[in-house]
Amino acid sequence: MMTWNITCTYSQFLAQKAPSCCVSLSSFYNDTVVNCPTCTCGCRNKTEPGSCVDPNSPHLASVVSASGKTANTPLVQCTSHMCPIRVHWHVKLNYKEYWRVKITITNFNYRMNYSQWNLVVQHPNLDNITQLFSFNYKSLNPYEGLNDTSMLWGVKFYNDFLSSAGSLGNVQSEILLRKDKSTFTFDRGWAFPRRIYFNGDNCVMPPPDAYPWLPNASSKLVFSSAPAC
Repeated sequence: MMTWNITCTYSQFLAQKAPSCCVSLSSFYNDTVVNCPTCTCGCRNKTEPGSCVDPNSPHLASVVSASGKTANTPLVQCTSHMCPIRVHWHVKLNYKEYWRVKITITNFNYRMNYSQWNLVVQHPNLDNITQLFSFNYKSLNPYEGLNDTSMLWGVKFYNDFLSSAGSLGNVQSEILLRKDKSTFTFDRGWAFPRRIYFNGDNCVMPPPDAYPWLPNASSKLVFSSAPAC
């Protein structure tokens, strides 16, 4: 007789050939909107015919219904990145002692709804979350003494269900964070996350040299009125 133990581990690379999500960035101090890298999850002109849908098509509803929603392969909106999920991080406001971020998760997949979705974010200032307006969150401490990771998820019966692509295919919230005066800076991409994971999958970030940095002439940023905490 023989006995053995089996440990099952999820592998994003074995589950799908291409990434399943990407991250875009913007800020109040720079007009540049950094989109997801081109062809992150596939190239529009190289994918199989019918694998993406033009959201402005007059026959959109009939194309989606005829495609078969039970299929496992995504049917996404035709975009430059071709990802089913995009997470947008926007640095919204600057206060004297706080700063505010808006996070928007958009579902571009016509074949998939996400119930009880979750987002894991790594950023050095997540140890100072003061208020999160319409998501739940929990700090994660994978390493002792390091508190830079938080899990976010939707509020039950409000936004814990992420609908398939369309006008309702997004959820969003704002986060108010207290500044750590010893380390805080908006310079050199500090205000943007290090990593973002959607439902356990590592989302592709833009290259660091594309981040919307502070203008060279900016020595100080204008403060907004005090936040209502």
